[in-house]
Amino acid sequence: MPETRNIFTHGLALTLRRLPALLWAYVFNLALAFLFSISLNLQLSKLLNHSLAAQRLSNGFDLGTLGETYLHLHEGPTAGAGTVTSHASIPLFLIVYFLLVPGTLFCYQTDSPARLGTLLQQGLLYFWRFVRITLLTLLVSALILGPLFFLQGKWADHVDAQLVGRSAFLLILAGNIVLFLVASILRLYFDLVEVYTVQLGQHLRPTLFGQQAKPDRRVRRTLAPAWRNLRTHFAEAWPIFLFLTLLGFAAAVLTARISMHMLAQPRVWPTFLLAQFGLFLMLFTRFWQRGAETSLALQSPIPSPAPLPILPVAGPIDPTDPLHPSRRIQLAPEPSAIPPTPEPISDPEPAPPSLDEPDPGVFHHDPTKPPPH
Repeated sequence: MPETRNIFTHGLALTLRRLPALLWAYVFNLALAFLFSISLNLQLSKLLNHSLAAQRLSNGFDLGTLGETYLHLHEGPTAGAGTVTSHASIPLFLIVYFLLVPGTLFCYQTDSPARLGTLLQQGLLYFWRFVRITLLTLLVSALILGPLFFLQGKWADHVDAQLVGRSAFLLILAGNIVLFLVASILRLYFDLVEVYTVQLGQHLRPTLFGQQAKPDRRVRRTLAPAWRNLRTHFAEAWPIFLFLTLLGFAAAVLTARISMHMLAQPRVWPTFLLAQFGLFLMLFTRFWQRGAETSLALQSPIPSPAPLPILPVAGPIDPTDPLHPSRRIQLAPEPSAIPPTPEPISDPEPAPPSLDEPDPGVFHHDPTKPPPH
């Protein structure tokens, strides 16, 4: 019987115990961000190096100036190169995701150390399974969130036509919160599907007698266990998932705001380190979520399949089969070849008593001895 644990603390313990997995994920994300920010840096330099409005970004944090800068990035001769670069970063990010996440979940569920070789090896084994899960996630999210986005747009138009000010803002915000909550449930469910996929990959698929057993790669077998586990522990798992999501987002926003408002422009490195610390905290909370989901899945694991029973063969029997009864009779040795069974040796009959020897049961008179009185 699996041990029942607090998934919040146990997930934190799993994350700290496999901390190299988090560090490798951060290093790969930082390398991708640096690689694909070169073109963005060139575009921003052309827009802001000779602009007085850039002082609002260098000495503070102005959302209006930042939004206007983003709009101007899509204009001019460098817009096409920036678009191509941003689109090229998505496939590379997904490849890194499909390689590191399965390896991390494997190390969470086993005693394997979170080395880079282990992470990449397990990532290659589960690569196409996680691709299928991602496609399924996009399909289900489009079917569920698509109509909700449409209804949210209609709701926002209705509120803008009827109300203004804070009341309108709060009502539109409520609709966005509903969308966020539904999306978080979908994300939690498919996270559990990924955890159970890695767990199922450690089981051997039942095969016929004489065939080599292979790991179970059927993603569809994880959909029902993930749904049952989510439905059973929803009151425990979903609040933890939401709390860690908001905690990571708050850490990233707070550190970014502090770095932009309180640090002067000549001190670039403190700004960079503080912003990266916030991003690292957000990534840490995401891995903490993975640890909590792994702890939940370990308490309700997928049972190992029982071996297939050996059933009697039904149908016509091949006479050439060595096990056929006629073949058994032909293969039996000839009676002449069987050595005869030796007869049991009977006890010899007792010899008749000799006339020279006296019978111990008959009294004989010896004339040399006196008669008994």
